[in-house]
Amino acid sequence: MRDPYEVLGVPRGASGAAIKSAYRKLAKKHHPDSNKNDPKAAERFAEINSANEIVGDEEKRKQFDRGEIDAEGKPRFQGFPGGGFGGGDARGHAGPGGFETYTFRSGAGGGTGGGAAGFEDILNSMFGGGARARSGGTQFEFDTGGVGLDLDLSVAMTVSLEEAVKGAEKRVRLPTGKELNVKIPAGVSSGQQIRLKGQGETAPGHRPGDLLITVTIAPHPFFKVDGNDLRIELPITLYEAVLGGKVRVPTLGGAVELSIPKNTSSGRTFRLKGKGLPKSGGAGDLYATTRIILPDGNDAELEALMQKWRDQHPYNPRSDLG
Repeated sequence: MRDPYEVLGVPRGASGAAIKSAYRKLAKKHHPDSNKNDPKAAERFAEINSANEIVGDEEKRKQFDRGEIDAEGKPRFQGFPGGGFGGGDARGHAGPGGFETYTFRSGAGGGTGGGAAGFEDILNSMFGGGARARSGGTQFEFDTGGVGLDLDLSVAMTVSLEEAVKGAEKRVRLPTGKELNVKIPAGVSSGQQIRLKGQGETAPGHRPGDLLITVTIAPHPFFKVDGNDLRIELPITLYEAVLGGKVRVPTLGGAVELSIPKNTSSGRTFRLKGKGLPKSGGAGDLYATTRIILPDGNDAELEALMQKWRDQHPYNPRSDLG
């Protein structure tokens, strides 16, 4: 995956608010529902969500900036502190399944003295006698001795809220390099694990392992998930708040009309029954909380009207605060 800062188009020193704003704009622009004729829209949308999961989270962003995790949130191998054991040399190369294989070589002189023996003792204490040194003290072997191999593979997958609700087919790349099409069932929840039998690692004399896919639901540009309910901030104009009116509210099933009563204040919450997430026997609700938005710039006419209204109808909404 590309650098998450590059994906969101923000510099590394960007503020949290700038990152959030960039994510919302890109998510809205590349949302699959708005680009139904673009087959790559879902891929771009997933990349944007994955980038936001890294740099939009304060702790993960710090870990990424320090080089502790990569752009997919996976830990980076940091090596052995101090360069290995007792002056030895650890040389790694890629082994089967993409894992690193390390050969430990002895220190200066390459002898079979206390350094190699001490390392063998350490390995024996770790593996219950299952490690032994070859003659010459140059290499160590591990005897699995009947211990079962863990051939399962684990991968993470991010889906949009809409994909989680309706179900989807996604392509996942395994650590082995293999790619699979995976069906995401409708109603999947964040943190849920999908198991695909026999799609893990293989080894002679052993059954193939399984593929374990942990699903994460990406943050939505508008909705916040609250159990089976959804919440949304609903911007309204000053005149809609004073005079009332009908406004369109987005839902997962399409926009609906909501009647705003006269004299509606910011923070008032309206419940749209059955417009939340599916659940057993029905669906949750959507809660829309109003937020009054004033027009951009200075409006002399509006200011004059408010000054006149203030002088004729004074009131104090903070009287209860003392």
